[in-house]
Amino acid sequence: MNDCVFCRIIDGSIPSEMLYSDEQVVGILDINPIHHGHALVIPRCHCRDFLELPEAHYTSVLKGAKYITEALKQEFGLEGYNLFSNNGRIAGQSVFHFHLHVTPRFANDNIQFVLNLKSYTGTEMADLGRRLRKRIAESEHPADHR
Repeated sequence: MNDCVFCRIIDGSIPSEMLYSDEQVVGILDINPIHHGHALVIPRCHCRDFLELPEAHYTSVLKGAKYITEALKQEFGLEGYNLFSNNGRIAGQSVFHFHLHVTPRFANDNIQFVLNLKSYTGTEMADLGRRLRKRIAESEHPADHR
């Protein structure tokens, strides 16, 4: 896709600081990092979001993230890190080609995920669990749901 910045990075028409590469994914430093070392693991095939990511690529994405995370941990002596993916504009996705962020974390780095935690009442949790298990069982890729 010529208009996709990540596809253009993968095909070499946009330069990047490549950290990792295999047949299915590349890992690069993010050009607008949360912290120095913030990296992205990007599948070579264009897929808009996680739900379009081919299952055959799951292992490569996580393997790339692990190698990059291990390198960051050694380089910076990290005590923590975040792995995350924004999927959909409302979730903060700005490049519509699936990618996994690997972000180093440091003490007192002032990065906060502000949460407004919810709670279930009565049978809401069990009812929702039952409905979701039914949808999973009816999906194209059912798994053992016991």
